[in-house]
Amino acid sequence: MDPGCRHNGPVDRANGTAAQRTKTAGADFLQLRVENAPPGARADWLAREIRAAIADGRLPVGGTLPPSRVLAAELRVSRGVVTEAYRCLTEDGHVAGRGRAGTVVVAAPVPAPRPAPAAAAPGGSLPEGALFGAAPGTDVFDSLRAAEAPYDFTPGVPDLASFPRAAWLRSERAVLAGLSAADLGYGDPRGAPALRTAVAHWLARNRGIAADPADVLIVAGVAQALILLAQVLRADGVTALAVEEPGSLGARQHLRYAGMTMPPVPVDAAGIRVDALRATGARAVLLTPAHQFPTGVVLGGERRRELMEWARACGGLIVEDDYDAEHRYDRPPVPAVRAMLPDAVAYTGSVSKLLAPALRVGWLLPPPRYREALVAAKRFSDLGNGVLPQLVLARLMESGDLERQLRLLRRRHRRRRDAMIAGIGRHLPGAVVHGAAAGVHLMITFPGDAPLVRGRGDLELASAALAHGVKVQPLSWHRQRPGPPGLVLGYAASGPARIAEGISTLGAALRAPVGRGSGRPG
Repeated sequence: MDPGCRHNGPVDRANGTAAQRTKTAGADFLQLRVENAPPGARADWLAREIRAAIADGRLPVGGTLPPSRVLAAELRVSRGVVTEAYRCLTEDGHVAGRGRAGTVVVAAPVPAPRPAPAAAAPGGSLPEGALFGAAPGTDVFDSLRAAEAPYDFTPGVPDLASFPRAAWLRSERAVLAGLSAADLGYGDPRGAPALRTAVAHWLARNRGIAADPADVLIVAGVAQALILLAQVLRADGVTALAVEEPGSLGARQHLRYAGMTMPPVPVDAAGIRVDALRATGARAVLLTPAHQFPTGVVLGGERRRELMEWARACGGLIVEDDYDAEHRYDRPPVPAVRAMLPDAVAYTGSVSKLLAPALRVGWLLPPPRYREALVAAKRFSDLGNGVLPQLVLARLMESGDLERQLRLLRRRHRRRRDAMIAGIGRHLPGAVVHGAAAGVHLMITFPGDAPLVRGRGDLELASAALAHGVKVQPLSWHRQRPGPPGLVLGYAASGPARIAEGISTLGAALRAPVGRGSGRPG
């Protein structure tokens, strides 16, 4: 370190000698030397240096970064360079602002793991080849979560580093302070009245749904809503629930477990084809109309009218999974189908993407004909969700904290989406991007002559990606019928810089000679 830049106490820089002022700028912090920064990219350079220090332990979790003004003065750069670097690190989930406590390291980058062994580990996790080697089993998502990879683009994984801890803790303290002893007993199986009211208000403000709190049933996420619906439908003699094609493998797994058959109905650029739905003879259908999973298409106005005619004609039930509806960037809000046809729609949603799946809180608005049966099914399933998290969430919703969280996530997700699209354009030639206007994932497909495919199916593409340390899902997991190869990639959980690195690695993985071993660093 240049001794002219090192100081042990306060220094009046304005009175320094001319020789001192012309020496190379640097900082004691991490021994940074700004001369190493590429021209025009000082913020990126600084973010990389700090990220590397967090990864190798020089900056431990809990450590504090210098104030931006101080570090900018030491490096003799504008304060904007430092604040932009800190913003990038915050986006990546590595640091967080703590008010007067400063900017604190909260998480280290995931280290690149060593290649997985060829056989199953003692705990039963699958090797990479086995994970994508056959039809996905019931535990495939558990196995994918357990697989080590430095770049995780699993769709549906939210930005857990952005969980509003301070707001949650504030609300929890306020709830506990006002809680009576009686409030700690068994709650209403329909859900805490405060949360049912807050959900009704939230849906009215954000989804245009007019609902009475009595219409709202609090459930343990959309997964439980599907199980309860399947149970009630079977008791009513309905054993087939049509699903979108392609459509969510996870939803199909839950419905299959509950004993339902799931005739596939094709999805095109306007959404589900209602003529094909009629042809199945099914009396119920599961839809993701606001942002179809995985294609990202929106159910068009004409299709909505056709769907309402189908429901009226056959007494059909529409199960509306309002998947990713709040997460939109380049389009106006899409109305919920429930707002148009409440008597024929069972509407379900959750806070799993907006806050965290660990909360296991969602809601179900059944049509009147199934309301009492679903309340009974919930009662005998688990006596109702835990009351304390419900009351805390209700306070977040009514205080405006949840809206603030949504605005924050939209800004972050837009930047992350843009980074992923840019990376795909640079590193995945021939890939076609779908569903970019909303949501927290992208679907990419490859035409038959795409140079990266080389005759491989998407199971082989996903396997090659994981062998190089990148987690993605093959599109064929979400199909019941054959289709062109594709991948489904989530972008919510990684910052723009990490996404850029991961997509570059994905491109290298798909370009690697077929049959080549893992390209992960060891």
